[in-house]
Amino acid sequence: MAGTLQTLILSPATSATVRLRPRNARFSSHGDRLSVRPVNIGPHRSISPPIRASGASPGQVGGNDYAPKIPGKAKAGNPFSKFVADNFLPLALIGGVALGLANPTPGCLADRYYLSKFSTFGIFIISGLTLRSGEIGAAAEAWPVGMFGLGSILLFSPYFSKLILQIQLQPQEFVTGLALFSCMPTTLSSGVALTQLAGGNSALALAMTVISNLLGILLVPFSISKFIADGVGVTVPTKQLFKSLVLTLLIPLILGKILRESFRGLADFVDNNRKLFSRISAVFLSLVPWIQVSRSRSLLLMVQPAMFLVAIGTGTVLHLVLLAFNAFAIQCLSTVTGGSQSVFAKKENANAALLVASQKTLPVLVAVVEQLGGAFGQSGLLVLPCVAAHLIQIIMDSFLVNFWLRKDAASDSLKVA
Repeated sequence: MAGTLQTLILSPATSATVRLRPRNARFSSHGDRLSVRPVNIGPHRSISPPIRASGASPGQVGGNDYAPKIPGKAKAGNPFSKFVADNFLPLALIGGVALGLANPTPGCLADRYYLSKFSTFGIFIISGLTLRSGEIGAAAEAWPVGMFGLGSILLFSPYFSKLILQIQLQPQEFVTGLALFSCMPTTLSSGVALTQLAGGNSALALAMTVISNLLGILLVPFSISKFIADGVGVTVPTKQLFKSLVLTLLIPLILGKILRESFRGLADFVDNNRKLFSRISAVFLSLVPWIQVSRSRSLLLMVQPAMFLVAIGTGTVLHLVLLAFNAFAIQCLSTVTGGSQSVFAKKENANAALLVASQKTLPVLVAVVEQLGGAFGQSGLLVLPCVAAHLIQIIMDSFLVNFWLRKDAASDSLKVA
């Protein structure tokens, strides 16, 4: 073809026009049909523009291979399936509560066979399997931010339990449950996932998550004894609680990590299916409210809706206060440690600390409630407002991350303009 074109171009002009058509239509690597215009070589020896994929914009080479990625552009598919995939954890938790309220018999049967302990064990096994050593090491540069986050999670936020206990609600378990919730370490997966979505320092978020949960095994029993047990006239068996937390949280976490490091094929499989394992963890987590609500359904139906809404509002205020405190503290630390050059001033570090330090975990709370043996009241009533608070913090932080992403997109658009 090239030789023919060269011969025709170099030959004297004629009045005839030669139309060259391809014998077979070609397709791009993505399956798009290529638009090929005929090459007209006549008296003016004009040649059509370059070949490009159908649907590609002018000046775009190679079709979709080099198409600019538009932030937030949704892929085509079933909207319902996409909604379920994007909100799997909140839907799983709400589904567990709904099932427990609708039919408590299966949940009570699961409780008889200690399925709640199995689910907690499974969650931390998965946490160990998905824990990459390199990600923890990568957070070393931002260690001051990590230290602040740990202090906020384990030392500052438990003080709010004293204020929460001053609220007068019936049943009292709602108030006590939220007070216990404020003493917990950060979430196991939500904070890290939201940090990754926001483009933050995910390694720092993972380090704070792991360390706070490990240290929380030591500090949570003492926080409960200091801030809550005196207020309700109950002595917490700290030694037994610590032993139980080690058996149900620390050992499965270490076991999962050992399995990951011992079998390279297993580590590769987990890394290639992280979304699957996160959903399995969400299913394990949803078993908790299902069983707890099933056990206490008769009591839950006696609760006044207004009181439950007040308990949910208290959990919402707690999360807002933690967000405000951590944002203010990060800004102050950034100012006194070098301004724009401070490690606190880096948006990636600040976002990670703000998200992780402002959230509280549900599985550790459930493990603690299980070991209290009814010392603070009905376990179902203790857990229910915390399930709501857990859902609310995830939803609120999702909106916050979405705001950050929109703000970044608008800033990038202004820079391009």
